[in-house]
Order: sequence, then structure tokens, then C-alpha cells
Amino acid sequence: MENNKKYTVITGASSGIGYATAKAFAKRGKNLIIVARRKEQLEHLKKEVLEFNPALDVVIKVCDLSILQNAYHLYDELTEYCIETWINNAGFGDYSSVSLMDLNKVGTMLRLNVETLTVLTSLYVRDYKNVEGTQLINISSGGGYVIVPNAVTYCATKFYVSAFTEGLAHELKAEQAKLQAKVLAPAATQTEFGQTANNVPEYDYDKNFGNYHTSVQMADFLLELYDSDQTVGAINRDSFTFSLRSPIFDYAGNSKNNQKLIND
Repeated sequence: MENNKKYTVITGASSGIGYATAKAFAKRGKNLIIVARRKEQLEHLKKEVLEFNPALDVVIKVCDLSILQNAYHLYDELTEYCIETWINNAGFGDYSSVSLMDLNKVGTMLRLNVETLTVLTSLYVRDYKNVEGTQLINISSGGGYVIVPNAVTYCATKFYVSAFTEGLAHELKAEQAKLQAKVLAPAATQTEFGQTANNVPEYDYDKNFGNYHTSVQMADFLLELYDSDQTVGAINRDSFTFSLRSPIFDYAGNSKNNQKLIND
């Protein structure tokens, strides 16, 4: 690594939680590598960041991560940087019954939410698991812990993100690695998610949800997770409050009968 500066990578940074998270980390003086398909929005984000902290280095990477090979190319391009934090935020949802799914859309969702996240996570963990002060944060969903009607396939992708990241956190702790793996599970958040998931040009969060958070609020929650030693940051579905906690899924490695559980 020729560049001694430390960077925070944020995928899906052109809008929503990713956009707000980039600004939140910039306010802490973190250099950024912001990744998304839409160059114009990334340039606007960079301009905003440099207006309040012109000393930062903000690197733009225009990349469609729904094409799996692009994930490998992106990571290769970033090997010259010292990456302190990697945030896999890129993803989208789909609201439809299984029998009526647009399979082209769902295929893209599976590649982005599951395959690309897995590849980028694995590459980062290989290089940084023994580097002090490093963190990986994967963005899941409340739908990564409970099945939402009419969003079964989307929830399945986020169940994968939650289980994969929680399992990785267990592995890293067992290996006494220095890298921390964490998962953020937002509930309803006012972003472009609603339009994309429902295939509509506009989406009214006030009409469709009794409670929701803004992307700025969710970025603040992400920072709380970042600052903590906990693995999961999640929204309570009843109170809509945010809390930090240890892994939620059962882990056979914690059981005296783990071999029996695996064999069963």
C-alpha cells in the first residue's frame, strides 16, 4: 500500500443510508471511497463533504456492483489504499409474491444483496482480519430477522446477510482476529428503497408506515454500532427504538452438542 492514509469504503453511496453515512464519517474526519453506479450523485456527495471538510480525500468509484465481476475489479483497484472500515451498503428490495416475481429483477437483487456482498466481505477479511482497528459493517434489514409478507425473497437475501455476518463475527472472535464484523438491521427508512421495491416513481412513507427513520437517523445508528463492541445494531419492531446487541441467531459452535447439531 503506497498510500498511508486510512479510508472508509461505502458502497451504494449515491443516496439514502449510504449517502448519509458517508457524510457522517466525513464529519469525523474519515477519508472516503464512495462507490455507486450514479456518477453525478457521487460527485455531488463529494462536493458536500469537501465544503465542510476540505482536508479530506474523497475517492469516487463508479461501479455497477450487480455485475459480480465488477466487485473483483473494484477491490483490485483499491489495493493501493489502506482501508480502515468497509461498509457493504449497496442493495435493493422487491415487494411481490413469489408467484409474480420479475425474475430479471430478482436475479439482479440476488447478485447484489448476496453474491457481491459475499465476495467483497471475503476479500476484505482476507487482507485485513489481523489489522488493528478495522471494521466490516454489512447492511441487512429488519427483514433479515423476520419474514415480511409480500417480500419473501428480499427477506431471504437479508437473512443471508444477517446469518453470514453474525457467523463471520463468531469466526473472527474464535481466531482472535483484530477485525470486527458487524451487521446493521434498519427497519423502514425514508430512502429510494420504497420506489425501487414497489416499482413506482414515488413512494409515500407517511401513508405506508406508522413509523420510519430518516437516512440521517440511520447513519447515526450506524455510528453507534461502529463505536460499540457489539455485533448487531437493530430496530425494535414494536417500539421502533434502536439497540445494540450480541449475535441473534443460534450458533452451534457455542453448544456442547455442536457436533450433534451439525449431524442432525
